[in-house]
Amino acid sequence: MPTILITTDYLQPGDEVDTYLRGQGFTTRHDPMRGKRSADALIAALDGMEGALIANEPMTAEVLRSAPSLRAIVRTGVGYDSVDVEAAASLGISVSNLPGINANAVAEYTIGLILVQARNLIGLATGVAAGNWPRGDGFELHGKTLGIIGRGAVAQRLRPLAEAFGMTVIQEPWEAVLPESDFVSIHTSLTEKTRHLINAAALARMKPTAHLINTARGPIVDETALAEAVRTGQIAGAALDVVDTEPLPADSPLRNFDNITVYSHMAGQTTEARHNAGLYGAHELIAALAGHPKHPVNAVPAKAINRPDR
Repeated sequence: MPTILITTDYLQPGDEVDTYLRGQGFTTRHDPMRGKRSADALIAALDGMEGALIANEPMTAEVLRSAPSLRAIVRTGVGYDSVDVEAAASLGISVSNLPGINANAVAEYTIGLILVQARNLIGLATGVAAGNWPRGDGFELHGKTLGIIGRGAVAQRLRPLAEAFGMTVIQEPWEAVLPESDFVSIHTSLTEKTRHLINAAALARMKPTAHLINTARGPIVDETALAEAVRTGQIAGAALDVVDTEPLPADSPLRNFDNITVYSHMAGQTTEARHNAGLYGAHELIAALAGHPKHPVNAVPAKAINRPDR
């Protein structure tokens, strides 16, 4: 009976996903990822597994080579930069993601971050909690410009939400977005081309009154350059749901800024998005193990996925 490893932390033994997989004839093993996990620990967790529903596990070539039973991996989300997809393909391991699965959640959250920045809501609430009664003007979204970097599902859901507030939305080539926008929101995948896309030179092109929003992937932003840009007033501030290293290290250059707010990678985490990701992920994994993934991100022939020696 095939065994599936489940590392996504909100999926639990006995829940709807677990019941569904067991009803389809699979054995499940839950080993939730919370924080960092060493390669050795991940290799041990994958021992004997034929499929895996994963969070942001570091599925390196070393890990994949050490999991001879593994035939299919499904990310219960959109980003799959933690998986070496080329190494997986060479080993006959199918890798899938779930495009657009949390687009509504991330788009709504992004609007929330924009509002927080515009009205300094974190600063006001912190001041009241400290016994003060802070007063200060924010600014309205109506009439402001939102520049969106990326054209995927989240970007498309975000546009009408921003327009409902009376914002002008631009999705031109990213270089053209920077000098025109009051808010720049990142919604592109992490690749070698987009790593540190928002660097010192890019930040220098933004308005001094502009705010940067990132709900995509942390390494798209050069954090040292961002901290310097905010410190010197080159831009007004930033709201980041993702950072280069998660959880945020104690010595991160992003700490100790009133106008840089870091959140805990929660943009896609709603009850609805989690429910859909779990079930769609389970369906995708079953399809992939049968040699017919619907959302593969690497090219693996069905006969390779179903190899008896894997």
